[in-house]
Amino acid sequence: MLAEAIAGNEAEFGRKLTERAREIGLAKSVFTNSNGLPDPGEQVTTRELALLARHIILNYPDFYKLFGEKEFTWNNIRQQNRNPLLAMLAGADGLKTGFTKEAGYGLVGSAVQENLRLIVVINGAKTAKERADDAKKLLEWGFHNFEKRVLFAQGVTLGNAKVFGGADGHVPLQATGPVTIMVPKAGGERLIARIVYQGPVPAPVKEGQRIGNIKVWRNNQVVLEQPLHAAAPIEKGNISQRALDAVSELVIALFRAGAQKL
Repeated sequence: MLAEAIAGNEAEFGRKLTERAREIGLAKSVFTNSNGLPDPGEQVTTRELALLARHIILNYPDFYKLFGEKEFTWNNIRQQNRNPLLAMLAGADGLKTGFTKEAGYGLVGSAVQENLRLIVVINGAKTAKERADDAKKLLEWGFHNFEKRVLFAQGVTLGNAKVFGGADGHVPLQATGPVTIMVPKAGGERLIARIVYQGPVPAPVKEGQRIGNIKVWRNNQVVLEQPLHAAAPIEKGNISQRALDAVSELVIALFRAGAQKL
């Protein structure tokens, strides 16, 4: 009923769900119905279930706390939370269990211990007990073996992006908060951080304007991607500055075209 009220029919609602999934960074998930039951055209990856959980936790804190309610009573009927982690692990506060014959027993869970939050996704378990035990073991292993490390503190300029046609040739870039990453407590992993953006960025540039991302690689795998924004405004430059930038870009473009022919 809700799907039909929102989108007219269930198929269109599924399309809207998929569209929204792309907006929040779920690149592979496809939805075709409103209930999540098996359908040949529907798919959701384990990784993207974790990304969805993270999105809910970060963007809807007032609603997320409802996942941690162990029970509630409505119409004189006591309803208990079906998430087994709430009773099995200290700091567990979400999220949801699931089961279909095709996918088996699944669970998306999260817990906080010593100011560190972890998310676990289980799918394909044979029984509800196996699902609960595996989720608990994974979270305990994560809390015991990993720690959160700050790579860049809040307010620190991470680098600069080249500006085209501006009063200044570069704009400083900052993240909206601290840039943190999970690393093994034993250490020894090699991390590489790079600023990725499409440039040069045309002036004017507004303070707070999103410019690109900071990407962090661990052993050739991207493990963190966080937006970067302009830390200061850049006004349009005068005619001489804009002309100089135009000539510079033309020379660079010619050089690249020549290099590609070699």
